[in-house]
Amino acid sequence: MKGFGIHTSLWAHDWTEQAARLAIPEAAKHGLAFVEIALIEPDRAETEVTRGLLEQHGLAACCSLGLPEEARPTTNPDKALEFVTLALEKTAAIGASLFTGVTYGSIGERTGQPPTAAELDAVARFLDKAAAVARGFGIIFGIEVVNRYESHLFNTTEQAVALIERVGAPNIVLHLDTYHMNIEATGQANAIRAAGAHLAYIHLSESHRGVPGTGTIAWDEVFAGLAGLGFTGGMALESFIHMPPRLAAALSVWRPVAPSRAAIIDEGLPFLRNKARQYGLI
Repeated sequence: MKGFGIHTSLWAHDWTEQAARLAIPEAAKHGLAFVEIALIEPDRAETEVTRGLLEQHGLAACCSLGLPEEARPTTNPDKALEFVTLALEKTAAIGASLFTGVTYGSIGERTGQPPTAAELDAVARFLDKAAAVARGFGIIFGIEVVNRYESHLFNTTEQAVALIERVGAPNIVLHLDTYHMNIEATGQANAIRAAGAHLAYIHLSESHRGVPGTGTIAWDEVFAGLAGLGFTGGMALESFIHMPPRLAAALSVWRPVAPSRAAIIDEGLPFLRNKARQYGLI
């Protein structure tokens, strides 16, 4: 992934033909380089029309998800691998090059304790197998660091880097998110700097998940940190307008985060582009 993209939850929570026909042309109209397609239910995700529309509009794509509760690598690794394999098949059918998100667990997976050695071992074994499946499709496999309220497994850049280096798969990369870093990091630039060469993708999300530039994210620090790394990966605007009940509960998104889709894309996207331009990233 390169350049600016946008998470498709801005348009829809289920990836149907209707969602593809709405989201992809609108993303292209706003000059975006890619869309991030949420594969919440990969067995139902539309692929054929999606691929055609992406080619027609000259857009790239990546896919993302959080694993369902019944398919956690820590408790049901076989089911987790089965679920991820299906999602990777869909990712390949769409023509996407990156598969990322909470690919190592479910959103809302918390025990109330730090991760145990057994849990970390289970996740490492799972990721080794899942990354191998992704390599078979020619897909990069990302892991997103999320905050303590959404997972107890990996909340900091340093934890994720240790996991990536432990697994050692050549196609595993790090995915950061400004919303989560705002909660967990000692500073946005510090978290980005600690990622080093592992960082390939970042969600640009405001502190309240609404319109970028209207919250408390230290955007200058974010873009200065990316510039300091010489970052050339994908930068995705992420804001939640359409969320299914299961994910809305897990993400604690139960009130509107922005007045409209137009506010996010017409106000937030130019704000982020201007910051990226200021720091020489575009």
